Amino acid sequence: MHPIIVLLLIVVWGAAMWLGFMYVFPVLFAGTLVVAGVAALGLYYLHACRTLAPSTLEGPSPVAEPKVSYRHYLLGQVWRDWWTISRTVVPQVYRTARGIIVRLTRVLLGGLWGFFVFPIWLALCAGIVAAAVPACGFVLALTVLYGVVAAAGLAVWLVCVLVLAAVERVFMAYGRILQTCPHPFCYERIALPEYECPGCGARHRHLTPGSGGAFRHVCRCGARLPTTVPLGRFRLAAYCPHCGGRLPERIGRVRVEPLPFVGGPAAGKTTFMVLGIRALHSRVRAVHGRLAFVEQRHAQAYAGAIHEFQRGGRLAKTGPELPLATMVDIELPGRARRILYLFDPAGEHYTGATEVESLRYLDHSEALLFVVDPFALPQLRRALTADEREYVDTAAVSSEEDPADTLQRVLNELRSRPDQGHQKRVAVVVTKTDLLARTEIGRCLAEDGDLRAWLGRVGLGNTVRTLDQVAGQVRYFASGLASDPADVADLLGWVTGLAASSNGDHPPAETSPELPGTAPL
Repeated sequence: MHPIIVLLLIVVWGAAMWLGFMYVFPVLFAGTLVVAGVAALGLYYLHACRTLAPSTLEGPSPVAEPKVSYRHYLLGQVWRDWWTISRTVVPQVYRTARGIIVRLTRVLLGGLWGFFVFPIWLALCAGIVAAAVPACGFVLALTVLYGVVAAAGLAVWLVCVLVLAAVERVFMAYGRILQTCPHPFCYERIALPEYECPGCGARHRHLTPGSGGAFRHVCRCGARLPTTVPLGRFRLAAYCPHCGGRLPERIGRVRVEPLPFVGGPAAGKTTFMVLGIRALHSRVRAVHGRLAFVEQRHAQAYAGAIHEFQRGGRLAKTGPELPLATMVDIELPGRARRILYLFDPAGEHYTGATEVESLRYLDHSEALLFVVDPFALPQLRRALTADEREYVDTAAVSSEEDPADTLQRVLNELRSRPDQGHQKRVAVVVTKTDLLARTEIGRCLAEDGDLRAWLGRVGLGNTVRTLDQVAGQVRYFASGLASDPADVADLLGWVTGLAASSNGDHPPAETSPELPGTAPL
C-alpha cells in the first residue's frame, strides 16, 4: 500500500480516536450507564411482578395448595418470594449484560471498521459494566427493603392477632357467652365451632386470628372469612366440632342458655314448655322484640301442640330417645339476647342414676326448671278421697315417680361438676293446679297461697331445704292450663336470665298471633 495512503489512514484513525474519546465516549458512556442501570432495575421489577403477581398457584414461586385455608402470606410465602426474586434477578442481569457485550463486540469489532468505532464499543461496554455497580447496589437495597417491610408487616400482623384475640376474649367474657352443643349423645361445651365456607362448603376448625390471617382467612376456594365474632364470623354456618351437628345462627354472638326441664314421667314438662314459649312470644312481641325457633321441626311440633290444646286434647308422650334441645332465639330491645336450649326429655330419663348420667347438658346449666306433679307425691295421694282420686285419674295421667327422688338423682349428678352443682336460679313449677284446686288439700293451697310452705306440708320439705342450699335463688310457681301468660313469661324470663338483662319493663303478655310459621291449621 502506498505510504501516503497509509499515512492518511493513520491520520483518519487518530482523528477518529480523538473525536471518539473526546466527544463521543463521555456522552455515550453516560447514556449507556443510565440506560443499563434503568434496564437492570426494570428487569428486577419484571421478575418481581412475575413472582408476586400470578393469579394461580403456579409461578416462579409456587404456592402449596392448602387443605382448607391458606397460611398467611407473611408467615412463609413472602420469604419464598423474596428468595426467588433474589436468586433469579442477579444471574439474569449478568446473562443479559454478557449477551449484549458479546453481540456488540461481534458487530462493532468484527471488521476493519472496528479500528475506527473502538471508542463507541468501549463506551457502550464500559457503560454496561459500570452500570452493574449502582444496579447491584440498588437491587441489594431493594432486597433489604423488601425484607424490612416484610418483617415490619409481620410485627404488625402479630400485634393485630393479639389485639383481635384479646378483643374477642373480652367480648365473650363480658357477654358471658356460652357455646354448647344441643345434639343428643354430645351436649359438649364448645370453645370454637367449625365454620362452613359459603363458597365451597369446606369446614374451618380454627377460624380465629392466627396463622391463617388476623382479620380474614382465605379459603382454598378464594373466599375471605372473618376471624372473630365482632368482624361477622357469626354470620357463617356453624357446626359442633365434636359431633358435626349444626349449631344455631348467631352462636358466639349471644349467650346460649341451657334450661333443663326436670321432672318424672307425665309430670307436665312438655305442656309447661309449650305454654312458656307461647307466653314468652307474647311478651317479646309486646316490647317489639323477636322470638323464633331455630329448627323448623320444633316450630312444627309447637304448632301441633297448640292445635292439640285448642281442640281440648292431650299432648303425646315424649319419645324415649335423648332430646335435641328445642332452640329458641330471643332478642329484646336493648342488650337482652339469648339462645334458649330447652331440654325436655322423657321423664324416664330421670328415673335412674344411669339415665340421668346420659343427660350431659346438665354439666353446663346455670338454671333448672323443676316440674312437680303434685299427684305424684305419696303423702298427697294418700290425702285424696276416693272420689277425688277417681276424678284426677280420669282427667289427667299422673306421674308415678316421686318428685323428691327425681330431683335427688339430678342433684347427685350435678355434684360431680367443679362448682358442686350450684345453680344461680331454680324455678319450681307445680303443674295441674287446675285439677288440684278441685281437691280438699288443693283448696288449702288456694287459701294459703304460700306454695313453698304447702310443698313442705305435703312431703317435699327436705327437697325445698336442699334447693335453698344449692341455688342462689328459688321461685315457686303454680301452673295450670289457665295460668296467666304474663306470670308464665315472668317466670321463664327470670329463670333464663332475660329479666335481668332487659330494661325492667314487664308489659302484659297480651294475646297475639302465634310465632311466624307455626300458626296451627
